[in-house]
Amino acid sequence: MIAAPVHAVLTDGLQLAGYECTVYEHIIQATAIELIKDCVGVITSTRLQLNKELIDAAPKLRWIGRMGSGMEVIDMEYALQKNIACFSSPEGNSNAVAEHALGMLLALNKRIVWSDKQIENGIWERDNNRGTELEGKTIGIIGFGHTGRAFAKKLAAFDMQILAYDKYNFNSIPDYVQLCNDLDPIYAQADIISFHVPLQKDTIHYFNDKFIKNMSKAFVLINTSRGLVVNTKTLLNGLEDGKVTGACLDVAEEEPLEKMSGEMKKILHKIVSMPQTVVTPHIAGYSKEALYKMSKILLEKVLK
Repeated sequence: MIAAPVHAVLTDGLQLAGYECTVYEHIIQATAIELIKDCVGVITSTRLQLNKELIDAAPKLRWIGRMGSGMEVIDMEYALQKNIACFSSPEGNSNAVAEHALGMLLALNKRIVWSDKQIENGIWERDNNRGTELEGKTIGIIGFGHTGRAFAKKLAAFDMQILAYDKYNFNSIPDYVQLCNDLDPIYAQADIISFHVPLQKDTIHYFNDKFIKNMSKAFVLINTSRGLVVNTKTLLNGLEDGKVTGACLDVAEEEPLEKMSGEMKKILHKIVSMPQTVVTPHIAGYSKEALYKMSKILLEKVLK
């Protein structure tokens, strides 16, 4: 079952290997229960939750492939108990996310999005749109896996001080990055914070009131990981009181918009309407090239 947008390299490769592929790109959880019963493999993104109920509905299931990196859509513990292999493809869209994060940061610091809106409305304003350079600034990258590393590599060209913290990953640190044993150096020095962490119990509302209080400087926040990593109310308060000088968000605590509560819509509207924010609809890892690379990587992992 292909329950996600994929490149033909994946479906063609699976068919050559003897699989019969059925594509349900717009499938919903309720109908998946019936459709999955004869499947030995599933490719998903965020559309399906491979929870205990859905896994039990597929007695022949042997593997699950995730387009992207967010394995929170799979009950990993239960899948492994049933000897179901689980694969992700974060290598495939890490560059896309890194480019997007950099693009948002430059758009924010150089006032590109806001001044473009002003010109559209007939306003030619220079002084209030004076930009800020990245050179000489300190960024704290929290989560130094595929995307965090890809982002750091691009930032290295801007002569920034790059601090990185990762709870699990301590291998092969490039010489342009300073690895931190804890968050204290980031709290003390960072002008910019960028999250690149998975969604799990200890990362929900990682960015909260305590986090802001620990920060010594006013700072810019970037989140291209998962919406629930950032407490949106905390962010709004930080933007309003000036402790957060800017925010680049590709993800929302509740998404998409049509599934967002009324209260969250009001909070997000306030954030989006501010000149010091850039917000996009969860498209950082959604490039055309990433679709191909994720599909190819998943095919290789499944066949191996």
